[in-house]
Amino acid sequence: MNRMACAALLFFSAQTAGALDLFNGRDFSGWELKTSPAAGVDSVFRMLPGGVVASTGQPSGFLATVNTYRNYKLHVEWRWSGKPGNGGILLHISDGPMDRVWPLSLQVQTKRGNAGDLLPMAGASFAEALTSAPGAEPRIKGHTAPDSELPVGEWNVCDIVSRDGKVEVTINGVYQNSVTRSEPASGRIGFQLEGAPYELRHVELEELD
Repeated sequence: MNRMACAALLFFSAQTAGALDLFNGRDFSGWELKTSPAAGVDSVFRMLPGGVVASTGQPSGFLATVNTYRNYKLHVEWRWSGKPGNGGILLHISDGPMDRVWPLSLQVQTKRGNAGDLLPMAGASFAEALTSAPGAEPRIKGHTAPDSELPVGEWNVCDIVSRDGKVEVTINGVYQNSVTRSEPASGRIGFQLEGAPYELRHVELEELD
């Protein structure tokens, strides 16, 4: 096991105490799928042995929790099950304007080569300056450390801490990004569908005081 994978494993071990797995391992109770065109969740996601959740990555849209969260630690493991592509973890999904099929939210990018970028979606905002060009879409605050994504097919670890509008992101044990005064500062949690198949496991959330 390489140094980066060891760091990710240690970070995961520290994160799991007292955490709730957001997938129950049996079905998709507690989750809602929104896609265009509309699709049933069982045609897009499957429960595999060992608590793995597999996604076809299409049609375009997102899977979101029914419950909302504000202050928490979120642990997500993902890997590309086919050709790597685009995807993301959506935080603080809220009612409001949409950007095509994307909801008002803060995206933690898992796109190959851009893991750890932060994107304010559909009118979301935060205090820090963007690194994308003025007027460019999508709007991006790029990750700050060298790329820490693992080779295709290996499990990546994303750890997120959200507290009162401050969001911090670590990828495979490497601190990659943070923002403050994010709006919205609470909401649902979800996963994007952007064409590339992927798998999830150990999607665990620990609520903070």
